[in-house]
Amino acid sequence: MKPAASITLAILLSAGTAAAATCSASSGAQRVTLLELYTSEGCDSCPPTDRWTSALPARGLGADRVVTLAYHVDYWNYLGWKDPFAQARFTERQRFVNARIRNRTVYTPQLMLDGQDYRQGLSLKDIQERIASVNREKPGADIALALHSSAGALETTVRVTLHRKDAGAGVFLALYENKLANQVSAGENKGKRLEHDFVVRELAGPFPVGASAITHKFNVAPSWKTRDLSVAAFVQTAATGEVLQVLSATWCG
Repeated sequence: MKPAASITLAILLSAGTAAAATCSASSGAQRVTLLELYTSEGCDSCPPTDRWTSALPARGLGADRVVTLAYHVDYWNYLGWKDPFAQARFTERQRFVNARIRNRTVYTPQLMLDGQDYRQGLSLKDIQERIASVNREKPGADIALALHSSAGALETTVRVTLHRKDAGAGVFLALYENKLANQVSAGENKGKRLEHDFVVRELAGPFPVGASAITHKFNVAPSWKTRDLSVAAFVQTAATGEVLQVLSATWCG
């Protein structure tokens, strides 16, 4: 199977001693799957799903086939442990996508596969088959992504070309971080050391698809590990949640 993205790197030196880098990536001929996880450090049933998603790349399901994003929601924080990765916007997104599919229950851990509720359990065979089926599809859009990093920021430029007329298509950009861990001292996971990957630090969009490029600046906190940061771009329809294409590029600064 051919890789879904080709990545080139160019190191650009500025006038002083500071260095910046530009990375570029473009989607390929196969459609990449979007797997979204809604989770929380305050939920005692979440760690097994967190570990399962973290293991997917080692099982042959890397970003050339499926891009995974983990949104930490904030509605578990009242139980005594405030998840440091949780954001109210991720809770709002979860409620919105569940309303779109007419799902009356909002829960964690919840997996969404290409905008649809995925309740097949932690079955490697099933997810492999689902992703393989999507990878055989022709993408509904092409994505070109460029990242320009400098001290404390990541400038992102994305160009999208639709393969069909879809006035409801929007572009999302997600900055996410791998290899995170916390020692939880309260709540349902008290005493546990929890490890996470694909943790979304910021979600931007939806941006309308047009002829011009979309630009967005991510401010990068000093505590974030730049070597473990990536940006995902995905095109999704508002009415149905259908995903037309997904692309991920790693920080190269």
